[in-house]
Amino acid sequence: MKTYLPKVNEIETKCYLIDAKDKILGRVAAKAATILRGKHKRIYTSFLDCGDTVVIINASKVRVTGKKLTDKMQDRYTGYPSGYRDIALGDMLAKRPTTVLELAVTRMIPRGPLGYKQKGKLRVYAGDKHPHMAQKPIVLDV
Repeated sequence: MKTYLPKVNEIETKCYLIDAKDKILGRVAAKAATILRGKHKRIYTSFLDCGDTVVIINASKVRVTGKKLTDKMQDRYTGYPSGYRDIALGDMLAKRPTTVLELAVTRMIPRGPLGYKQKGKLRVYAGDKHPHMAQKPIVLDV
């Protein structure tokens, strides 16, 4: 019996919509990362881009459990000497709510050329409006 290997032109892509209002941050990010990588499909192949497009709305209304709003720090490095910056998760949600979800999903996808291509299919919006109605997104419940 042979192993089935999908061709690049045989892979069908869809668009999924996730409403993050009152949903837990990690669960939304994990579901989005699974769909972006294509692991929800039977034809998943680790070295091919089998994933679908994910649109996340209401990123500003996402929930976290425990004391993560004050205790969890998001850190980054600017690239300059003394360029270490960190910000509390609660402050980041207030200033840039889309970045919180983008970082959470991005850090669940492997780095490399294929991962960067898969991350490019993620769209995050702070409110409930999005310009992707022409793609007829399938609503997912997390």
